[in-house]
Amino acid sequence: MNELLLPVVFVILAIAVIGSLIVVLVRGRRTPPGIYPSPRDADDQGGAGVHGATSTEVLDRPDGTTTDVLVPDDLSSLDEAPPAPGLDTVDPVQGRLARLRARLIRSNNALGKGLLALLSRDRIDEDVWDEVEETLLLADLGTEPTLELVDALRERVKVAGSRDPAEVRSMLHEELVKLVDPTMDRSLATQRHADRPAVVMVVGVNGVGKTTTVGKLARVLVADDKDVLLGAADTFRAAAAEQLATWGARVGVPTVRSDVDGADPASVAFDAVKAGIEQEVDVVLIDTAGRLQNKVGLMDELGKVKRVVEKHGAVDEVLLVLDATTGQNGLTQAKVFAEVVNITGIVLTKLDGTAKGGIVVAIQRSLGVPVKLIGLGEGADDLAPFDADGFVDALLN
Repeated sequence: MNELLLPVVFVILAIAVIGSLIVVLVRGRRTPPGIYPSPRDADDQGGAGVHGATSTEVLDRPDGTTTDVLVPDDLSSLDEAPPAPGLDTVDPVQGRLARLRARLIRSNNALGKGLLALLSRDRIDEDVWDEVEETLLLADLGTEPTLELVDALRERVKVAGSRDPAEVRSMLHEELVKLVDPTMDRSLATQRHADRPAVVMVVGVNGVGKTTTVGKLARVLVADDKDVLLGAADTFRAAAAEQLATWGARVGVPTVRSDVDGADPASVAFDAVKAGIEQEVDVVLIDTAGRLQNKVGLMDELGKVKRVVEKHGAVDEVLLVLDATTGQNGLTQAKVFAEVVNITGIVLTKLDGTAKGGIVVAIQRSLGVPVKLIGLGEGADDLAPFDADGFVDALLN
């Protein structure tokens, strides 16, 4: 009898040993280096993702309805806890301008090089001044600023009676800086109020890169040690909210968005600011849908977004994103947006040192609004505060 039971006992023991080994191996598995749960995975599992734990809250909309949005449970931990694995290291703001300036100097700058070549000739006659004027107009400087600059240079060159390239460059630098106007206030209104965060809306036409700009601006603010929350109010483009959430997750910034396609953008913006107030963040950045300036209905809707957000308090900044390569077309866009939402600053992208550099002057003259941020590339940290003197110095190499 014992001889018959012995093989059965061996089989049972073997199965038990194999089962134990499997359990140990499964429990011992680890996520491969560099692969971390996405924010959406963490949210679905009710755990903490790269931007902290989240929960679904019912937020009251200004029209009396409600919406379910994913909001962070705690943003204060972002200040105290070390960065979660996989978060980007953000470049300091101060170093960015120098890098962008160096890139501008290396670029094919038709404006600065063309002017210096013309003004350094042995003989400067009317033909040369006509060429200078043409160069400035091609650079999108605008008619009035062009005539001002040419008249000022004519007088200075005549009085100095010099053709020394260094002296001519100095004159040109001084006159261009005057046009770019270093006295304009280019600071961003991102200081938290006593009882609520600063609110920044980003607007513009289709295809200028608003969502990308919001993501890059979030990095600028994170580098400045600010707690930021993003609001995905571009509800028309299917991938916009996901794209914005990805930008935020890279630097530990949460995003408030609607799970309903085509949701009311004003309600989403309202919810984002409300979440920012509840979480006591420093800045709420609101991404809006791109819209053509000649579409009255869409522009009216943009005005509605701003009015609804202002139920929480005044919007501190309305930044208009413009593509520098569009030239004078950008002026038309800017004027219409300024009428609808009162633009406070310009973000000029693709300012790569080509003949379009003069658009900085033209826009500021037209709107009385400063260029506050510039971008010269597609890198995550290729956005920096605008500096008039540094910009002109780079143009003239």
